[in-house]
Amino acid sequence: MRKLIVCNLMSLDGCFTGPGDDVMVMPFDDGFSEYNAERLRAADTMLLGRTSFEGFRDYWPPVADSDAPPVEREISRLTMDIDKVVVSDTLTADQTGAWRNTQIVPRADAHKQIAELKNGPGRDILVFGSHILWNDLLAHGLVDELHLLIGPGIVGDGVRSFETRSTASFQLVETRTWEGSSLLLTRYAISS
Repeated sequence: MRKLIVCNLMSLDGCFTGPGDDVMVMPFDDGFSEYNAERLRAADTMLLGRTSFEGFRDYWPPVADSDAPPVEREISRLTMDIDKVVVSDTLTADQTGAWRNTQIVPRADAHKQIAELKNGPGRDILVFGSHILWNDLLAHGLVDELHLLIGPGIVGDGVRSFETRSTASFQLVETRTWEGSSLLLTRYAISS
């Protein structure tokens, strides 16, 4: 069975984004990109909500051929090549841009289709961003691991990382830091 892994950054005060849904106020550093590249290398499917998909689709493709740091160019190439599944009732196939390897799943079918995806062959399924989606999947027992990169910043206001109380059991299986990074990885295995 494949693992569905949620991998996201959060601030010390538990925020997913800052005021006005501004993600750029979050405490990013080089450890964030290093870990995202590591996760993409171990996966073959990315699961996204519409808003995160559109942001990634618009940002990542040109980075591969830019003067960005090598890890960012690698993330661009990996993101281009990975299969993408987008949960959305409004996104259409002609809106996927350069990302033709994208399947669109209606919200009403999402739990069933994601469970089938997890039971099929393949490597890890990653969720980046997609706050509403992963909170719903967590509440419905479809998330296997939660990888939180906690950054040393207090944004004060913004979207909270967790929207609902969960009855799941969380077992800490790893913590990690990176040289030159202030981020702390906390990796949890989840069971219902």
